Amino acid sequence: MAGKKIVCLGAGSSYFAGALPDIFVMQGLSGSDVILYDIDRERAEIMAAHGRRLADLAGTAMTVRACHSLSEAVDGADFAVSAIGGSGPSKGTVYGSSVHLADIQIPARYGVRQIVGDTGGPAGMMMGLRSVPVYLEICREMEKRCPDVVLINHSNPMAILCRAMLKHTGLRNIVGICHGVQHGLAHAARILEVAPHELDAVWVGTNHYYWFIRLRYRGQDVYPELMRRVAERVPQRGSEMAAKLSLIYGFQVVYPDDAHVIEFYPFLSQGSSPEDVPYGMAEAHRSALRPDEHVQEAQAQSRAEQLDSFQQELGQIELPEGPSDPTTGEGLGVLIESIALGRRHVHIVNIPNLGCVPNLPDHAVLELEGVTDSVGVRGVNAGEAPLALAGLLQKRIAWQEMVVDAAVKGERNLVVQATLLDEMAIRPERAEAMVDELLAASKDYLPQFQ
Repeated sequence: MAGKKIVCLGAGSSYFAGALPDIFVMQGLSGSDVILYDIDRERAEIMAAHGRRLADLAGTAMTVRACHSLSEAVDGADFAVSAIGGSGPSKGTVYGSSVHLADIQIPARYGVRQIVGDTGGPAGMMMGLRSVPVYLEICREMEKRCPDVVLINHSNPMAILCRAMLKHTGLRNIVGICHGVQHGLAHAARILEVAPHELDAVWVGTNHYYWFIRLRYRGQDVYPELMRRVAERVPQRGSEMAAKLSLIYGFQVVYPDDAHVIEFYPFLSQGSSPEDVPYGMAEAHRSALRPDEHVQEAQAQSRAEQLDSFQQELGQIELPEGPSDPTTGEGLGVLIESIALGRRHVHIVNIPNLGCVPNLPDHAVLELEGVTDSVGVRGVNAGEAPLALAGLLQKRIAWQEMVVDAAVKGERNLVVQATLLDEMAIRPERAEAMVDELLAASKDYLPQFQ
């Protein structure tokens, strides 16, 4: 088959250090052209050199080059992979950047004590407000130059970004990939003492929060056994909250990472001091309030030193023996190859619901099983969400929609409304003051609000 054009957007991001080799080892993509685009041209060039080194080792005859024009980069693209933080030229990741640090520090002064801050809460909202316009600008160029492109997004807030592109552009093949469900499958497999590939699982949820609805092993229902073992075991540090909620609901919370799960609950806005952050996460919150030491060291370096360090880090990465497994990893290479070859293959993806979970809105971006074909990914029916989960997700989906609209329209009042709808809501007067501080801290990345 003829090779494909695969464009990597935000190519200076550290994500592509591992994502590129995952593509290069795919024999079904042999002869493809991999184009790297980033507003930080020097990082894109360094990543391109890293890519060429590994592509040569892979022997799949792929070409790799950096492109400094967005229009040229996306022109005729078959696939696009995005990792864009919405905070200006990349330092490798948005986490630890000055704007994301403000997303954590400002709400903390109002009693909202976040940990990760990339899915819900004020920080997740601000990441969306900054990133949505960037994504829409790219999509509008794609509408003209590659309208049938399959765009695979890796950035957070996942559901907000995917929904914004689907709602406000003509592109239809928007797919998000993450690893939360995969971690949950591995977690359940460890408890049951089986291999993740042997579990037949069905789950319902949006990115970073889901419940197992069905769990079978070699044709047998093992859900009761899983819940029995969850009740008897001492939960691992960092998953105490997920374990407690699972026992209360009677359904296993899939993603065992409490730092993500807690963004779907009001607990981070409760309590009178940072010490009141529950489930052993007080120190994680204090760490989130401080500039990351690695980021501080990088900022203290000259530009030349930063680029040299980046180059050295990439030089230590070796070509993997094979692609990442879609059941235990993100499976980026396998996903692209499956669509490129028109091969039916099951993946874990963030796509519009479209009836897969009948009691949730069709437009909602859920993390589902999806089947590939030559035009993209179609969701697999999961059945109805249990009532408690449906209620929780309905509110989260409405919040996601409000953040999308606020990001597009640039209306402060919509931001305040979204803040009040969020689980971490505070009193209206304080919410308005907090929003004004947050918008001011990110004003350089929020032209729609000017």
